[in-house]
Amino acid sequence: MGKIAVIYWSQTGNTEMMANAIAEGIASAGVACDLKQVSELSAADAAGYGKLALGCPAMGAEVLEEAEFEPFFTELEGRLGGHKVALFGSYGWGDGQWMRDWCERADHAGADVYLNEGLMVNETPDEAGLSKCRALGEAFAAY
Repeated sequence: MGKIAVIYWSQTGNTEMMANAIAEGIASAGVACDLKQVSELSAADAAGYGKLALGCPAMGAEVLEEAEFEPFFTELEGRLGGHKVALFGSYGWGDGQWMRDWCERADHAGADVYLNEGLMVNETPDEAGLSKCRALGEAFAAY
């Protein structure tokens, strides 16, 4: 099955909470997982994993965070072909357009996008949101 990387960027801690819960779900399935902030590895390092769970909140006008995460994902995009990818993030406004755009980009890059629409949690994840994250991690481990 190979190791899974959970890679995220978080400003307020909401997406970090989601990343931790997803990593817990992956570990509960008995699969090795590396939990990393986006600044801790390169796109080339990320491409070395068989499966990637990528997390970024909606920023500004519903876009990926522009200083760190967007450049990372842009570089990774050309290396996603054949990778299984799960996308997740928190948001505080809008209707999830940033996630739809992100899923479409990953799909066009040749990734096998799990769930096709990503996992979004509004604001700070409550226990129900964290449970969804753990369930995503467990299911993605078996995907």
